[in-house]
Amino acid sequence: MDYFCSKCKEVITPREYDYSMNNYNCALCRKHQKDFIASNSQIKKPDDDSSNTKDFERNSQNGLSKREHYYKESMIKGRIAETLVEELFLSLDYSVFRYGMENTVPGIMKLLKGVRSDVATNIRRMPDFVIQKNDKVFFIEVKFRKSEEFKFEELPEDYPYENCYFVIVSKKHIKCISYEELKNGKEITPTCHNYLGNREEFELDKDVIIDFCNFAVKFFDSV
Repeated sequence: MDYFCSKCKEVITPREYDYSMNNYNCALCRKHQKDFIASNSQIKKPDDDSSNTKDFERNSQNGLSKREHYYKESMIKGRIAETLVEELFLSLDYSVFRYGMENTVPGIMKLLKGVRSDVATNIRRMPDFVIQKNDKVFFIEVKFRKSEEFKFEELPEDYPYENCYFVIVSKKHIKCISYEELKNGKEITPTCHNYLGNREEFELDKDVIIDFCNFAVKFFDSV
């Protein structure tokens, strides 16, 4: 799917989008992530802007720069959430296939950065998984949301996978909502009861889901 910076409207990668939503509650490109942090933590911009790969000066004693640290942390949280959901469905006797091109062809999203074409757009929008059990097949997109919020406005206007289900992993819960429900005005909130175990389409064992929710608490408790 295509994601855009809320400030400059430039295309951003899914990882940049997830990271900025988790940490700033809005979609930001790397430049505006840097500006956000600078304005809120009094971090001065480097005098030399010639290196676009360094938003903050690296301190040799501190390892990663702040931008790199936040980016890697967000990426890891997203991958943990994907693995959690993958193992959950495998435990419930589903066949699970990693569908997104970033999983199938590592590095392709980096190569496509800044490329605007129908093919590149379709690749970016591919859901994370295809899951199958008996005669049922579903598209699954996994999102980690510290805020436990997800709404229709976070999707591009022409999102093509209208039969996709969005599994939202937070620090305490695993919730699920369909594209149609999002389109009709429903959303994931901390107080909603859109628990994955309540989805009749999947015929899930709630006790197994509770076990995986406990895993989520263990993995994300301090984030």
